[in-house]
Amino acid sequence: MKFTCCIKRLFSITGWKRFFLCFLTVWIAVNFAQSAFTEIHSDEAYYYIYGENLAWGYFDHPPMVGLMTYVSSLFFSGNLAVRFATVLLQFFTLVLIWRLIDEKAPDTGKTVLFAIVSSSTVMFQAYGFITAPDVPLLFFTALFLLAYRKFLQHESWRHTLMLSLSMSGMIYSKYHAFLVIGFIVLSNLRILTGSRFWLAVIFTAVLLIPHVYWQVSMDFPSFKYHLSDRSASFRWSYFLEYLPNQLAVFNPFTLAAAAYIIVKYRPREIFYRGLHSLVAGIVAFFWIMSFRGHVEPHWTVACTIPMIVMVYRYSLRDRRLMKYVKYCILPSISLIYTARILLVADVLPERLNFYGKARRCKAIETVAGNLPAVFTGSFQNPSNYHFFTGKESTVLSAIDTRRTQFDILQKELGYHGKPVLVCAAIPGKSQEYCVDGIRFHAFRTESFQSVNRLEINYELPGNSIRIGDTLHIEFEIYNPSGFTVDFHHPEFPVSLKAVYITDRKRFEFRNCILLQDVATIPANARIKSTLKTAVPDLAANDCRFSLSLDNTVCCAQNSKLTYIKFERTR
Repeated sequence: MKFTCCIKRLFSITGWKRFFLCFLTVWIAVNFAQSAFTEIHSDEAYYYIYGENLAWGYFDHPPMVGLMTYVSSLFFSGNLAVRFATVLLQFFTLVLIWRLIDEKAPDTGKTVLFAIVSSSTVMFQAYGFITAPDVPLLFFTALFLLAYRKFLQHESWRHTLMLSLSMSGMIYSKYHAFLVIGFIVLSNLRILTGSRFWLAVIFTAVLLIPHVYWQVSMDFPSFKYHLSDRSASFRWSYFLEYLPNQLAVFNPFTLAAAAYIIVKYRPREIFYRGLHSLVAGIVAFFWIMSFRGHVEPHWTVACTIPMIVMVYRYSLRDRRLMKYVKYCILPSISLIYTARILLVADVLPERLNFYGKARRCKAIETVAGNLPAVFTGSFQNPSNYHFFTGKESTVLSAIDTRRTQFDILQKELGYHGKPVLVCAAIPGKSQEYCVDGIRFHAFRTESFQSVNRLEINYELPGNSIRIGDTLHIEFEIYNPSGFTVDFHHPEFPVSLKAVYITDRKRFEFRNCILLQDVATIPANARIKSTLKTAVPDLAANDCRFSLSLDNTVCCAQNSKLTYIKFERTR
């Protein structure tokens, strides 16, 4: 009886409510279809591994995206095992944005305007079916802004708790949450004088204790990666590509509308002043960050929420802006949906990473069989292989590639002494395979050995090194693994390399001569020795120095990086 009443009530809805329900229904249906029929991106396969290994943190990101893929995998297999939670979460994000707008007199025309503006931003649509940390960040950003608006109206315990939950949810989603919180506070410094806001901050800190403990226990891998490892020397290309990338992320017409609003209007309301601060502050912040390295276009995606609210609100007040929405923003939506259709049709370039991966992984599987597949290079290859085949895989991080979650999982330790397929082009070892037109290099080994977990401690004779000198360096190697490492292994012999890294990320490897031979390093043992190596002329004034173990597959990152300055003989 109750169910029948609900159905009758649903069909009795008229006007703007019916349109809004239809809009939400179509939105979620399209995203479900897109999620099911568009091949997952390599990053999504990586986050799928997060979900298989639930933790309070991951190498690259906080834990929320891992929880999303875990929940998705409870209900579905295949693509929806990664994307189900994403589709639902964006549905609720749209509902929160509508509540955030706080329309006092809604009608069908205003609801249509909301549908147009919210559909016009490229990455917001993309994060309706692509799983990434930005998906929960958008949801909790909308919840945070809603909580902030209510908190400004009435600093009740309920709104304080809501503010705390939304802030912790943002931080558990992506560290860019600190920018969202920071620019809101900068737009309203008076909030710092209120005790309830500080209680919300304290509650947030308490909720973050598990993640902070994880970071401390792992020696802060995420912070080191984002704050240090990703930095690079200045390049004009990083600076000049930033704005064109932002046009692609937000839709040039929608971003232009937001810029027009920020320049023309000076809101008196504290809440809308915060929205202006968010959009202008985050876009400006990451443009400044381009001076220290490449900025990913989607890092500014949190601006989408305030941007939608601003364009909607001011379009109702500004006739020229409303006309602009009708004749510029609305037609651009057709281009976005055309791109989405092309993704399903598999006609866009493979470099976009939305198809071709399944075929390649299946081709490698025909050679590997049930053997684990060991890759070199990036995390994408083992992630894709595991997702599309269900078989074991990992990657050996080298000193000239970045570390990833695989360095925390350390799967290669479970392959020691066992047969694996090494998927890499190693001269003298690998052979080229061609399966169904897919070409790749690999070789099978009967007794795998890795040196990635060995740790080297050393001290240079000084930080000023003369070009052409021969360095004598005392070092110690610690083997924390549960097996013996054989330096004279028949398939994976180990050698020591001196590594010189210049500002332009150029890596120079030089052989080292050991003055005392190292044959084996037993499990949990330490050995000491001395090496000598010649200092090359790198046509640079300084560089970073490291010692690396090479097991013929790659040179691992085994030791700290030391800054050295070159002296040249005149």
